[in-house]
Amino acid sequence: MQLSPDDMTPVLNRLKRAQGQLGGVIRLIESGAECQDVVTQLAATSRALDRAGFAILSSGLQQCLAEEGSVSEENAKTLEKLFLTLS
Repeated sequence: MQLSPDDMTPVLNRLKRAQGQLGGVIRLIESGAECQDVVTQLAATSRALDRAGFAILSSGLQQCLAEEGSVSEENAKTLEKLFLTLS
């Protein structure tokens, strides 16, 4: 199952935002910021990465359904494994 680059544009944007958030976490730690600020920013980064992962899975599932009319057992197992990896 190969993902369409066009479908991945929003995912790439989300990942770039997460990359910026991670840079913010690093800067906060390097500047000696408050623990609460660091953890809050780190949690936001983690959520952004999770959402990107789920968006990729969703796109893959939609693509499987569109191409084959249903998800093959092999693709279903692959998608389930990936989903559980994110949970």
